[in-house]
Amino acid sequence: MALKATIFKVDLSITDMDRNYYHDHNLTIARHPSENDERMMLRIIAFIANAHERLQFTKGLSCDEVPDLWQKSYSDDIELWIELGQPSEQRIKKGCNQSQQMMIYAYADNSFDVWWKKEANTLKVRKNLSVFTLPGALAAELAAGVRRSMQIQVTVQDGHMWLNMEGDDTTQSVEIVIEQRKP
Repeated sequence: MALKATIFKVDLSITDMDRNYYHDHNLTIARHPSENDERMMLRIIAFIANAHERLQFTKGLSCDEVPDLWQKSYSDDIELWIELGQPSEQRIKKGCNQSQQMMIYAYADNSFDVWWKKEANTLKVRKNLSVFTLPGALAAELAAGVRRSMQIQVTVQDGHMWLNMEGDDTTQSVEIVIEQRKP
């Protein structure tokens, strides 16, 4: 019998002063059985950093044909393709060719550093690709705040992101600085 996805509900309130984006989102996130809390929180951070009324989670790990998140135009063109972790060269090529802009979000840990050194020359030629990292130590801190039902209030200003996560009688505050990597 196949394992089913675990459903998480997130009430997300975003105050992004850098982009003048102020909006509440009620997210339902299906976490694939092979996905851990760290990766799911990275998806939420990528959503927050690129929040838009048409940005949406996809089937992600359940389907190789789509990214983790995407934003489509009203005419169904892919405006933004977001991958997590260390995608293959073929995956990067596909995302860059099928979208106006592709972004990769990852935790800056040892495996990312190895991938980065290996792929840096290939990444240079992709003009519509941006790579962003979060400190590797942040993964465990974000995962510690995961609950099946969460309220997250986010303030973004001057490149800093402050998360206030509430759920099950616990509150956790986290400051995040997302670094853009240049090959």
